[in-house]
Amino acid sequence: MSGSSGSSGAEAVASAVGLSKVYGSGPAAVTALDSVSVDFERGRLTAIMGPSGSGKSTLMHCMAALDRPTSGQVIIDGQSIAQLKDRALTRLRRERLGFVFQAFNLVPTLSARENITLPLDIAGAKVDPEWFDLVIETLGMADRLSHRPSELSGGQQQRVACARALVSRPAIVFADEPTGNLDSRSSAEILGFLRRSVDDFGQSIVMVTHDPGSAAFADRVLFLADGRIVDEMVDPSAEKVLERMKGFEMAGRRG
Repeated sequence: MSGSSGSSGAEAVASAVGLSKVYGSGPAAVTALDSVSVDFERGRLTAIMGPSGSGKSTLMHCMAALDRPTSGQVIIDGQSIAQLKDRALTRLRRERLGFVFQAFNLVPTLSARENITLPLDIAGAKVDPEWFDLVIETLGMADRLSHRPSELSGGQQQRVACARALVSRPAIVFADEPTGNLDSRSSAEILGFLRRSVDDFGQSIVMVTHDPGSAAFADRVLFLADGRIVDEMVDPSAEKVLERMKGFEMAGRRG
């Protein structure tokens, strides 16, 4: 795949090919994505960064089949999703994709365990008990499974959301500002878990974040501006990411 595909030679679990998204039409049209081509590597944590309005959430939503692009292709686990009908798209999202959002999106009337297994229950699929126990043990949530969301802290609720994203063993997990509502300690715990799920379980994760400290947990950072990938960084540190972001802000002010 051409574009900002990284240099590690790792297999792509998801790809964008000439992806564009335009909202509105005529003089009022806004181009949120401008012909983006990028590979997301299997078994890696990729962070997406950029100023507000740069297109990072639009890119994630198109990659996660939550929004349809205006043109271009999205390929997930070897399958182009452009031709998929709604039912097939729903199945793809349920079986091959995992999601973690800033708002935890838990069902308040269900226990933590029921929230975690909900996607599998809806699909009529069986929970792998060994995998479930491993995820719960890694997240340290074994003594909270009978609690409802209102009985859990924000960090615990987000751990439930992470477990829900992983329990179906998706090809890729999309995390949109997953620590946006958390204090620094809970944030570090969630980011540490996402990192371990890549290192220990071979999970593939794409994470939108505005925080250089969060981006430092990634293997690679993509930088967006005006709907295009303008730079990338491998093996980032918080300091290097912050420096790069400041450079973009200064260039934006000059522009």
